[in-house]
Amino acid sequence: LENMNYRCDDFVVNDTKLGLVQKVREHLQNLENSAFTSDRHRKRKLLENSSLNSKLLKVNGSTIALCATGLRNLGNTCFMNAILQSLSNIQQFCCYFKELPAVELRNGKTAGRRTYHTRSQGDNNVSLVEEFRKTLCALWQGSQTAFSPESLFYVVWKIMPNFRGYQQQDAHEFMRYLLDHLHLELQGGFNGVSRSVILQENSGLSASNKCCINGASTVVTAIFGGILQNEVNCLICGTESRKFDPFLDLSLDIPSQFRNKRTKNQENGPMCTLRDCLRSFTDLEELDETELYMCHKCKKKQKSTKKFWIQKLPKVLCLHLKRFHWTAYLRNKVDTYVEFPLRGLDMKCYLLEPENSGPESCLYDLAAVVVHHGSGVGSGHYTAYATHEGRWFHFNDSTVTLTDEETVVKAKAYILFYVERQAKSGSDKL
Repeated sequence: LENMNYRCDDFVVNDTKLGLVQKVREHLQNLENSAFTSDRHRKRKLLENSSLNSKLLKVNGSTIALCATGLRNLGNTCFMNAILQSLSNIQQFCCYFKELPAVELRNGKTAGRRTYHTRSQGDNNVSLVEEFRKTLCALWQGSQTAFSPESLFYVVWKIMPNFRGYQQQDAHEFMRYLLDHLHLELQGGFNGVSRSVILQENSGLSASNKCCINGASTVVTAIFGGILQNEVNCLICGTESRKFDPFLDLSLDIPSQFRNKRTKNQENGPMCTLRDCLRSFTDLEELDETELYMCHKCKKKQKSTKKFWIQKLPKVLCLHLKRFHWTAYLRNKVDTYVEFPLRGLDMKCYLLEPENSGPESCLYDLAAVVVHHGSGVGSGHYTAYATHEGRWFHFNDSTVTLTDEETVVKAKAYILFYVERQAKSGSDKL
């Protein structure tokens, strides 16, 4: 079936009345991840028997509805669900999309009818922004326990060929593609009105807070956009070269000396912290023989050093821990536990001009964390932890459970989303 999908550049979304397509997908997925699935099933049963999984929650003596909505797995789509749940809990970003006007159905013959997309129609009839908006609106409304993001996944298949099929994908790669394509689509017109105008009117984000990547600024760059200064020095003549690079996230290596420390309680040497990873990213580094720098003064490639400074911090700092590495023919996972703060991540010491920043502008609090469970990038499972109105939740596809800070800090983070602190809410620092 998938091979046919690739050949005709189209794929089956609508299932039979008996749900035969879904049954085939589930059977194949169970065969691929049988050992891991059984372990997940056992853990899920434990969660279901726990009082935390109740849809009613007691707060200050009164009972309230949990109102969290899960996302159904369409066949190894946990990588997408974990990212969507994380982004849905970044309030300023999520609210912008939820407040966008809905795309109206066409007038004439197709008015009021469901639109069926075919290859001949091309990609002009699909809108990633619209399906992303509808998915975010379905979450946290409390009317259902799980939402099926089929329409969004359809658009992902249409405009991101890398993610076609039902094999496991890299959540970080998906997040980058998703943000890049949202950014590109938002630069277009919206019902005759520039979306950059909507951005200025609705989100309260001034031009000074925007970071332009690939053209005009959008809510994507206004929220996630920062700027790095890349400083290279020739070791032969001392010539210094500087350039500024916009970024939406930072990919951090886990230092090699920590790579065998797999659990938080393991006592073989110091614990790896997020500060260690950030320091490794920003420290002065001598480039090896394969990365010789073309010195304009020497007029040839020379040995050099490289250092990164952060020239501008974003409103939401997304940190990706590089857990997957190619070794020969295999892509191995670094399973090291990395300690990270829930509150008060201080980024001031990584700034190019720290004296120009305010006392609170460099402090970040954790909003969400994506975790990869398993041994390889092409297998395993993704879940997400995120905070909503002061409470932490665990998003595991269709299942959403209330959790606590102690559980979150033990997670082996893959992607961390930190939100810039607006007002004083504690003095904890990394």
